[in-house]
Amino acid sequence: MKLNPLQNDRAAGVLVALAAGDALGAGYEFGAPLPDGAEVTMKGGGPFGFAPSEWTDDTSMAIPIAQALLESASDAGPSSPATLTMVVRAWTSWAAEAKDVGAQTSSVIAAARRLAAAAGRNVTAADFTAAAADFHARTGRSAGNGSLMRTAPLALAYLERDPSELMAAAGMVSALTHADPDAQEACGLWCVAIRHAVLSGQLDVRVGLPLLPDERASVWLERIETAERSRPRDFTRNGWVVEAFQGAWSAIHYAGLSASGPDHLRAALEEAVRGGRDTDTVAAIAGGLLGATYGYTAVPFEWRQRLHGWPGLRARDLMVLHGAGPRRGQAGCVLAAGRTSGLQHVGPHRCAGPASARRRRVAGRGRFAWAGRRVGH
Repeated sequence: MKLNPLQNDRAAGVLVALAAGDALGAGYEFGAPLPDGAEVTMKGGGPFGFAPSEWTDDTSMAIPIAQALLESASDAGPSSPATLTMVVRAWTSWAAEAKDVGAQTSSVIAAARRLAAAAGRNVTAADFTAAAADFHARTGRSAGNGSLMRTAPLALAYLERDPSELMAAAGMVSALTHADPDAQEACGLWCVAIRHAVLSGQLDVRVGLPLLPDERASVWLERIETAERSRPRDFTRNGWVVEAFQGAWSAIHYAGLSASGPDHLRAALEEAVRGGRDTDTVAAIAGGLLGATYGYTAVPFEWRQRLHGWPGLRARDLMVLHGAGPRRGQAGCVLAAGRTSGLQHVGPHRCAGPASARRRRVAGRGRFAWAGRRVGH
């Protein structure tokens, strides 16, 4: 889809602002709520020992979704079995060396690998979906926040498609690890809101409600209204997808009462972290929607400058991983089917992979060139 400059900036901001919220909350994870006005920084540390400004599993699981959508843009559809298999193989590779993998996600990955091994083949999306469905059937508890935290990039593949298709696809991607209807619906609502924000610049988490059955739409409307009467600290079970959704929206809503524009993005992410407990995930969820609304350029420069994480990427690498940008074959420096495709750092915000996929700064233009073609951001 051809986007105007403002829309392009907003699309580029989705994954970067998600990662910024993630890294901002990493050092406070599982902690108690902070008092109003308490300083919030990308200090790192936390229970898993992340470096300052390093993102966590939230962003690391979102990156393969963004990469697979680029790889599939001119071939299979964004929710095809081939695309989803590319995603789950990347997750499997990441999980083998990750500092932190959510308990439910880890269980599903292990079960999916066993299914594939028993069949004598590599793991597929079908293995993940079957393992997630079995986890839900056995436990009755598969509504963790692990699918909502990573869902944002999916919205960018549906900017020129009907929102109902995005709602369905979000549920399908959620069900790779989180089969509970609450998780699928939360992902759908958040993705549709991100799509709407990229295209219009407007924050409206209700925009997807008409796509749900009436009874479910009423349930979610009540949840949204509760969030708007609350603060993130009020949602004490924000490991549950519903309260993670509410915590993220309450941070956005509350901060918006006193801040606007780029200031709103920063204030809302800080408010999300001050809410305590699963701080990185709630802030990452909020960041995806805020980035879609205000854009890459609204993310504070000092955050963008230091932001980094698996698999050896920086903020500018995330910036180009959106569906309106480079297409198949132009993003070889990031994940493909679970491998890093020869990624090596050559300096801040730069990476070198296959020659056809290298990018360079175009002097005086404020753009990047991929394989000789300019992509505006």
